Amino acid sequence: MSDDEHRKSEPPPEGDVVNPAAEQTPAESAAFEKDRLQPPIGKRQDSTADRGERRAPNPESVEADAEDLDAPIRRGSDHTRVRRAIRSALDADRDPEPPEPASTMEYSAMNVVALDHVYLAFDQPILEDVSFTAKAGETITVLGESGTGKSTILKLLLRLLVPDRGRVFLDGEEITQLPFDRALKVRQKMGMVFQGAALFDSMTVYENVAYPLREHTSLSEDEILARVREKLEFVDLNPDKVLDQLPSELSGGMKKRVGIARGMANNAKIMLYDEPTSGLDPLTTGTITHLILKLQRELRVTSVVVTHDVRSAFRMASKIAVLANRKIHFFGTPEEMSGSDDPYLRDFLGGF
Repeated sequence: MSDDEHRKSEPPPEGDVVNPAAEQTPAESAAFEKDRLQPPIGKRQDSTADRGERRAPNPESVEADAEDLDAPIRRGSDHTRVRRAIRSALDADRDPEPPEPASTMEYSAMNVVALDHVYLAFDQPILEDVSFTAKAGETITVLGESGTGKSTILKLLLRLLVPDRGRVFLDGEEITQLPFDRALKVRQKMGMVFQGAALFDSMTVYENVAYPLREHTSLSEDEILARVREKLEFVDLNPDKVLDQLPSELSGGMKKRVGIARGMANNAKIMLYDEPTSGLDPLTTGTITHLILKLQRELRVTSVVVTHDVRSAFRMASKIAVLANRKIHFFGTPEEMSGSDDPYLRDFLGGF
C-alpha cells in the first residue's frame, strides 16, 4: 500500500472535523453548504437569547409552537396580538395628560362677575388696577372707607359707567363696549337693592315689586300677581297685609325687604346691594343678612354687597374685597382677613 493510500485509510485524529465536501463534486458541495447553513425546520434563531437578554415567555406562543411547528403565519399573528396587549396595558397605566394651566384671570362661564384691571378717573383717579371675580353662588362684600369708590364698582357692573381702561364681565360676557340697547338686556340679569330701598313713594308695595315685571316681561297680570306674592313671601313678608300699603306705612326693615323682593322679581342671577343694612337696628340687620344668605344658599344667586358693616360682611361673605388708596388692598375669605397681620387691615377691623 502506498503512503497516500495509507494516509487515506487512517482514521482522522480525534477532534478533527471531516469535511464531506472534500470528496464531492462542485454541485454536491454547493447543496451540502446550503443544507448546513439552513436551520432545521421548527427551530428558530433567537436573536434576543444570542444577545444574552431575557424575555418572558409568551404562553400562547409556546403552545402554538408545540401544536404546529410549521405555522409561521400563526406565530406572527400571536406576536402581533401580544404586542397589542402590551401596548394597551402601557396606555392604561400611563397618567392622563395634565390640563392646560388656567390663566391668572380666566373669564369663563364659571366667573359670573369679574373686573379685570379696571381704571376710572373723573377730575382725579377713583379706581386703579381693580380686579376681582365672583363665581356662581358666591357673595362678594366690598369694604372700605367712605369715598374710596365702593359704589362706583356697582355702577360699573350696571354699565352706568364705562372704565377708562380694563374690562368688566357679567355672566361670561364683556360689557364695557356694549351698545345701549344690549346693555339694557344685560341689566335684566341683575337685581339692584339701593341704599334706603329707593321705593316709589306713590306706588303700593305690589306696584313697586311688579314694576320690573311690567317693564321687561310679557307676563299677564295674574302671573305678575303670583310672582309678586312669591317674592314677598321669600323675604318673610305677608302679601295679604303689605300688598296695598304705601312705603310711608312701612318700617325701615320692611322697606329693605320690599326692595330685595323687587330686585329679585325678575329671577335675577346677580344681585347688587348698596349698603343694605345701613340705618337698621341689630335685629333687622340680622334679618337682611339672613335674606342675602338665603338667596345664596337656596337660589345660588351671585351677590356683590357694598357695606360699612364689618360684622354683617363677615357673616354673609364668601370673599371680601377691601378698597384702599383706589386699589384692592385685600381680597380673600373672612378667615384670611381676620388672621392677617397687615397693619391697615388691623386698623380697619379695630376691635372686631
